[in-house]
Amino acid sequence: MLYTVKEVSELSGVTIKTLHHYHKIGLLRPAKISDAGYRLYGAAELERLQQIRFYREMDFPLEQIKELMEDTQDRLSILTEQEKLLLARWNRLERILQTLRQSIEYVGEGKRMEPEELFKGFDSEEEWKDALTEQNQHLKERYDVDLLDVAPMDVPNMNEQAKEAAGFMAGMANALITGIRHDDERVRDSIRKHLQYLNEQGHAFTAADFAGQTKFFLNDEFHLRMLEEQQTGLAYYLHAAAEAYANLTQNNND
Repeated sequence: MLYTVKEVSELSGVTIKTLHHYHKIGLLRPAKISDAGYRLYGAAELERLQQIRFYREMDFPLEQIKELMEDTQDRLSILTEQEKLLLARWNRLERILQTLRQSIEYVGEGKRMEPEELFKGFDSEEEWKDALTEQNQHLKERYDVDLLDVAPMDVPNMNEQAKEAAGFMAGMANALITGIRHDDERVRDSIRKHLQYLNEQGHAFTAADFAGQTKFFLNDEFHLRMLEEQQTGLAYYLHAAAEAYANLTQNNND
């Protein structure tokens, strides 16, 4: 049995325009063209379209789909591989969804999640890039800095650094909430450990560098909003604490 392009569109949910485009680029050719010039599709073409739709659900670009399907002609092999890819994506999204639901629950109860709970599900470079998109766009437009123009990301290391940073910021927010002075020994010790960790990660970050960074956060609307959404007054408290620690460090070195 052969199907017209209109019938295939209704069966698959793929628009007629898209089917025409697939034909044009050689991704999905009709089984035959009728004498009247109509595209006609058979069972094999419908099966191929199904495979294309599976790949598109995983956001594969059309050129890559075409290459993959040309390299592997066996339908069972393609479907088996697609099942693995979809299951991996499903499991990853399920973890992210669980983290999102937990975040909603905590916000509704006026609580904060533990730092190690904040980033569950961010397991790939693609997910990290998605998470950094808004910040990266701001930095590119405002300062011509591209966070994502780097070599392939070390995702496990980024997850570990994100966990440490989240723990540090949660500790600073808690110090602010509980009324601990910005120059208190406990705050200084927290900053010292944070900078020590950064240097162990190869960032060569001094107390003066940290004070400069917090000043940048204070004067940049995106980062100011990000900190203030975590805790009102946090950006100012963090900068005062960083300045006090940098001055103390400088005095001790003199």
